[in-house]
Parts: sequence; structure tokens; C-alpha cells
Amino acid sequence: MDSLEIRPLTARSVVLSTLLGVHPPRLPARYLVRVGDLFGIAEGTIRVALSRMVASGDVVQDGGEYALTERLLQRQTRQDESRSPRTRPWDGTWEIAVITAERRPAADRTALRQAMSELRLAELREGTWLRPANLTRTRPAPVVRQCTFLTGRPEQDPAVLAAALWDLDAWAAEAGALRTALSQATAIAERFTYAAAILRHLLNDPLLPPSLLPPGWPGPALRADYQEFETEFEQLLTTHVLRNSPNTPPGPIRSQPLT
Repeated sequence: MDSLEIRPLTARSVVLSTLLGVHPPRLPARYLVRVGDLFGIAEGTIRVALSRMVASGDVVQDGGEYALTERLLQRQTRQDESRSPRTRPWDGTWEIAVITAERRPAADRTALRQAMSELRLAELREGTWLRPANLTRTRPAPVVRQCTFLTGRPEQDPAVLAAALWDLDAWAAEAGALRTALSQATAIAERFTYAAAILRHLLNDPLLPPSLLPPGWPGPALRADYQEFETEFEQLLTTHVLRNSPNTPPGPIRSQPLT
């Protein structure tokens, strides 16, 4: 599994992962300390991480609680949507974005490219992006300012076009490797890091209509595997926090591994 994108588990990633999984993403420091304990991370290490995260603008502190900042709230939204994408029946049309703004500063070009990726549009050529019109989502300001949107149908086989725009075989291969890795891992920290890699991978799923996907596409199975892990982890986390923090209110404590 050396080819997989696996990042080391740190105090910062544990804190952010826990807050990303809570709706609303706000928890007292003592709860976050207990979560760190579940992974063998000392209380002092968690509290130092919290201080550094406040200084770097990852979280804000208010009344003894820590909450995500706006930038990470947007990440939480993207994570949620990647796990439960909002799709609609596909009638064969494609949405086409053509860049029509002139004299764009470098910052605008960078913001547009990031927004196109989040919208799961692929670049056909310089200044032209497209995808099947099967997703429901809001276009962010950088896209609205810089692009004109059209709809159309390709003259060529749409499945061939989709395969040219996205490396579907590579995505499926990594998804299969992640499924295997998660199923074989036993230690909670190892399973947690593989689950984090799954969330990052789901953010790159082009979410194409089924008719454009190769046979045996692993996207739904990967989401189901992650959901099963999250349910198990929520139970473990809730039990651990409740057992060690008697003043914790009833209800589950959720945590999504950090993307």
C-alpha cells in the first residue's frame, strides 16, 4: 500500500478531524483532549496544538470552546457533499464553462481553477471546462465573474469523452487499494488514517452518470465502506468521551478523518 496517499496522524489532524465531523463544528477543549487520548496523544500535546491552530486561523476560541473558521467550514461542506453527492437524472446534456473575463490577475486565475475542481468540471482546453449536467450545486463567485455557461451535447460518444477528461482507471485502482487497506487494518489509528485517505479520494470522484463509468465502478462501495467505518468510530468515540467526561451531554460525538 506504499502508493496510497497516507498522511501521519498528528494532534492537529485529530482535533480538526473531530471538529469536521461535528455539526455544528464546536467542542470544549476537554472533549478534544479525550479524543486525543484515544489515539495515545497527551493532553499537553493537544492543548499546544489548539493554541497553534488558533494562531494560524484554523480554529477560533470562544467561551472555552473551539470552533472551525470559515475556510474549514467550506471544507466540511465539500466533505459532506463528496460522501452524499446531490445528483439529478441525466438527460445527456453537458454543462460547458467558457472563460470570458479579460485581463485576469493571477489570484483570479488560481481561484477559478480551484473552483472548477470543486465543481468537478474538467478542462477540455485552455479556457473551456465541461462535465455532464447531472450535479446540483451552487457556482461560487470566481466562476460567475469569469465564465459564461452553456449547455450542449457532444457529437462523439460521451463515454469516450469522459474517459479522455478523467483518468477513471487510475481513480478506480486507488479506490480498490483503499478498500483493501481499510479492510485489513486493525489498529484504530491505522484505520483512521486510511479513512482520511478515502475522504480525500472521494473529493476527486468526478461523479459521472452511471452510463459513462467503466464496469464495476467502486465509488458507491467506497462510500459504503467509509460509512461503516464512521459508524463504528462514532460508537467508539462516544463511549470513550462519555466514560472519561461525566459532564458530556447525551448524544453521539462524531468525527470524520481529516481530508
